[in-house]
Order: sequence, then structure tokens, then C-alpha cells
Amino acid sequence: MINVASNQPEIEVISHHGFAEKRKNVASRQYSLHSLQFFKSGDAISDFSAGQVFTVPNYLTVQTGINKHITLVPEFLQYINHSCDPNVFFDTTTMKVIALKDISVNEELTFFYPSTEWDMAQPFYCYCESRDCLQNIQGAKHISKNELKKYRLTDFIHQQIT
Repeated sequence: MINVASNQPEIEVISHHGFAEKRKNVASRQYSLHSLQFFKSGDAISDFSAGQVFTVPNYLTVQTGINKHITLVPEFLQYINHSCDPNVFFDTTTMKVIALKDISVNEELTFFYPSTEWDMAQPFYCYCESRDCLQNIQGAKHISKNELKKYRLTDFIHQQIT
């Protein structure tokens, strides 16, 4: 569906979470998390912790060790989608979501999935349309060290590539 007045996809607000809200694109049925306030590069946006801990990855987990994959608490953070030009980073050492660049009000929050994931449970084709889009997202294991240098990576991923 397109909002005829603005020629933009129709968006439904699903829930509010202080600094962000979960939204649904009515046509694509895709969920996303959008900022409700301005953040400066380097700001800590949110704390997070481990909900459930798994020994194998699934599409909702964030990898924190060789056989350690966590669900996120608060749960709404799982709606931060992938981008090859991310604006946030999940620091799994300090357990904080960090702004990688200035983030405007209403901007979608995105992170680079291979910054936390070594070998993803569900690889996918990326449509982020960034200038340097990697297209096939499978995890850091499948990306050259030279390419990974462009991104902020978790301590765990750094350990895997050195």
C-alpha cells in the first residue's frame, strides 16, 4: 500500500519503547525499529542483556561466543534490521547498543549482522541499497578481512579473524 498523499509506503506503529518505536510496513509486512529522538555518534542508545542462551544460532539471536547465542532483552531490539551501512552497533562486551553515526528522529535503526555473527543460521540476500552493499549476508566468516576492516566488530568476531 502507498500513502497517496506522500507517495510513501503505509506504515503502522506497533509499539513505543521510549527512545524508539516498532513499525510495520503494511505492504511488505516487514517490521523495523525507528528512533524517536536524535542520537549523536558514540551515544549509548540502550542497554541490553541476554534472554535465552543457545548453543546454536537462530534468526533471532546475537552471537556472543563460539557456542553462545543470546536472545535480546529488551525484546524489541530484535527489530533492528541489517544494513551494510549501519547506524548502530551491538557491543556484546559492554552490552550496549551504540550509535555509529548521528541518527535523526524517525530514522530506522540498523546494524551490520556480521559484526556479531560468525556463520549465520539463515543467510540472506541484502537489499539495503547502500553504495557498498555486500548483497550475500552469511556472517563474518564469509567476508574478507580487508572488507571487515570497514566495520566495527564485536570482540568475539575480532577473536575469530585474528
